[in-house]
Amino acid sequence: MASKTRLCVDQPLGQGQTVPLERAQAHYLTVVMRLAEGAVVSLFNGRDGEWDARIAEAGKRGCLLVCERQTRAQDVPPDLWLLFAPIKKARTDFIVEKAVEMGAARILPVQTDFTNSERVRQDRLQAHAIEAAEQCGGVFVPPVEELQKLGRLLDHWPDERQLMFCDETRLGQEHGLAGAGSGPWAILIGPEGGFSQAERARLAALPQARAVAHGPRILRADTAAVAAMTLWQHMLGDWR
Repeated sequence: MASKTRLCVDQPLGQGQTVPLERAQAHYLTVVMRLAEGAVVSLFNGRDGEWDARIAEAGKRGCLLVCERQTRAQDVPPDLWLLFAPIKKARTDFIVEKAVEMGAARILPVQTDFTNSERVRQDRLQAHAIEAAEQCGGVFVPPVEELQKLGRLLDHWPDERQLMFCDETRLGQEHGLAGAGSGPWAILIGPEGGFSQAERARLAALPQARAVAHGPRILRADTAAVAAMTLWQHMLGDWR
């Protein structure tokens, strides 16, 4: 029976591989989860799948685990980026958590003309992404990038990557993904105040951009992120 305790580690995983844990992870296993030597933990690193590992040594300052068997092969999500304007802390955390659960390959906070939050802690959001992967059973942790200006990102937008631009002005219209092709994609969720006219014009001029509606109701930014990823995964991703 697979362990319900899961940890994301940096070390390589393989048959007989020893995995020393950092102090914080060791504390989590021995103090929070009350696991002792001989207990089995599930480990993943985003490269080698998921492995059952047995605690060989358990102490206050660290733990040593030994990989015994692979329980799941490595998989990667579709090539989908999520771009979003940061909002309040708890709701930004929610967006990152759900992006991991729903299969984003890369998470990019962007600063728009009407973005309320001008600073985010990339390290804290990355840690939140790791925690989400541990809790949802994933074996891949998408990188969370530093906050960057939307305009600068669009200046260097990859030719091959299509962009799903979530546009609240299309309220009540068809979603707009009919006929869209697969391949590299990105979803862009705007700020609570919407996009500026200049940003709309810039997106409209981008050949790879496609305006998409969210149905008959205006959604909050965090809800819109979940709805957009659900729509994309159903139409073009690995939910088909």
